[in-house]
Amino acid sequence: MEEITMAKKPKLLSELFHDTLKDVYFAENRILKTLPKMAKAAHSKELKAAFVKHEKETRGQVKRLEQVFKIFGKKPQAKKCEAIMGITKEGAGIMADYKGMPALDAGLAAAAQAVEHYEMSRYGTLRTWAQELGMPDAAALLEATLKEEKATDAALTSLAKSVVNVEAEAAL
Repeated sequence: MEEITMAKKPKLLSELFHDTLKDVYFAENRILKTLPKMAKAAHSKELKAAFVKHEKETRGQVKRLEQVFKIFGKKPQAKKCEAIMGITKEGAGIMADYKGMPALDAGLAAAAQAVEHYEMSRYGTLRTWAQELGMPDAAALLEATLKEEKATDAALTSLAKSVVNVEAEAAL
């Protein structure tokens, strides 16, 4: 008996855009749950303040993503993001392993930067795809978030160099 094979429908950039949008929507919502824990764990008042500020920014970023879904004609939906699960699990491990230790804040800042770098890669990609898919309004929203993520990364770098890493070393 001859087997009938059905041709797979080719997946298009629009589908990849939607999948990645769902992925980053999950990631941002996961980050919203993680940031208060990081702020609570941090010793440095500057680092605590950075986490609180980023939590507020992240709420705005989630709203922007919801606008992008609307522009794309889809309802906001999350798809489990294994990358962010791994990064946040690593951050939780640092909080547990370094609790009360001088290097805790340095570890928290590094974990936060891992999140930022992941987000920058996703938002840059999504912005470019939105442009290619003829959605300039979505691209502008994604670009605004990308700029915030880059600014947060730069602030964390500055904080690490000026305060957090110095405090971790000084305790020796």
